[in-house]
Amino acid sequence: MTQSPSPASETDPRAPLLFFDSGVGGLTVLDAARKLLPDAPIVYAADFAGLPYGEKTEAEIGARVPALLGRLVERYRPRLITIACNTASTIALPQVRAALDLPVVGTVPAIKPASEISTSRVIGVLGTEATVRQPYVTNLAREFASDASLLRYGAPELVRAAEMTLRGETPDPAIFDRAVAGLTSQERAVPIDTVVLACTHFPLVEDELARAFARPVRFVHGAEGIARRVAWLTRDQRFEGNGLRFVATGPAGAIAAYQPALKARGFATFDSL
Repeated sequence: MTQSPSPASETDPRAPLLFFDSGVGGLTVLDAARKLLPDAPIVYAADFAGLPYGEKTEAEIGARVPALLGRLVERYRPRLITIACNTASTIALPQVRAALDLPVVGTVPAIKPASEISTSRVIGVLGTEATVRQPYVTNLAREFASDASLLRYGAPELVRAAEMTLRGETPDPAIFDRAVAGLTSQERAVPIDTVVLACTHFPLVEDELARAFARPVRFVHGAEGIARRVAWLTRDQRFEGNGLRFVATGPAGAIAAYQPALKARGFATFDSL
């Protein structure tokens, strides 16, 4: 892939931060980032036309994500990109960094912090099917949780449930029961005490997942750590504009159902890509 045009200068206070996800899951990362950077102009991009990433092949994601981000960089000239999607990050982060001449922050499963708080040493990992099968997850487990039992389960229904929640719809509770059973039915699942939410969509339905567990568990995800990284990388920069823009692939009408929730978060401008 050819290099994209140079982004807006990091010293340009109007240059936005770009957050990218397959859908609205990355809003959980954006929420954490805005607490640290409330004055930053934001472009949030959702690839509705490609949703869900967790059911795509590595080759499809590896080709699609860098191409889309190249188009977004050309149009919005961001100072930094956050790939607020575990699946896209674990598969396409190297390609994106090679293709784009600006800082790119990825999202990886929060296995290290989960290992630091687990006392039973049995840790669940709920993610998309594409994420939980990645060697990257195995490497994280080997490095940070080698003394723990790591139980993985791909729960693509949770992505759809989270999207429904942002549209004001009520998901079937059986979706959460099936996701929890996917962990607790595995050998060595008791006494699981910590669950990594390895998809940025899943914190949107954390309360529903908590109700589906028969006993208390702690949920861990990486939003706050990613936010701290973004804040550190932009620590000497000025921000102007403080606008929030939502852009999505696919039909323009696809955004309409999400607008009440997005406007409540402060989004005022909506575009199609």
